[in-house]
Amino acid sequence: MIPGLYLVTEENLSKGRTNAEIVKAAIKGGVKIVQLREKDWPKEKYWKEAIKLRKICRDHHVLFIVNDYPDVAKDIAADGLHLGQSDMPIAEARKIVGRMCIGKSTHSKEQAWAAQDEGADYISIGPIFPTRKKPNPVTSRLIREVAPYLKTPFVAIGGIKLSNIGEVLAAGAKTVAVISAIVEAEDVEETTRQFVHKLQGG
Repeated sequence: MIPGLYLVTEENLSKGRTNAEIVKAAIKGGVKIVQLREKDWPKEKYWKEAIKLRKICRDHHVLFIVNDYPDVAKDIAADGLHLGQSDMPIAEARKIVGRMCIGKSTHSKEQAWAAQDEGADYISIGPIFPTRKKPNPVTSRLIREVAPYLKTPFVAIGGIKLSNIGEVLAAGAKTVAVISAIVEAEDVEETTRQFVHKLQGG
């Protein structure tokens, strides 16, 4: 997991633009990692989208991560697979994807330690701030509590905007995942550039 800005897709927020359009603009703005996460899509549509975004990311030397589907991740040669708390154990996913990078979502100290013990290559911690789907945040305090002790790289996620990213970075995060603040932006490239600037200490 490389430090930097991590984009998670959600096409229904993109104001009529495709994921491909959003991803291309975000890459121009400096995003380092892209995760395809479209939980309401049928699997066949998801698989086709993964192939499309994988090519865009590969052409621009950006890491591409598939959410939830180990078979899709393996089939399209993604750079990584991301699993939630209700998905299959990492050991089972590893049998499918092999040595591919595997990340896991966590929402507490206990889950963070468990994911590390389970062999996650990276973990996400969140939601840091309230979101539409997750109104009960773990807050930046959780980052402060685990960052000094985690050996596994982590990504902060959930409700992160230009107005509050400073709090997340001050708590110890070096990689930050953003969804709506970029996907909904009128100027995706410029908004991404502003996030990157803040991540770099600007």
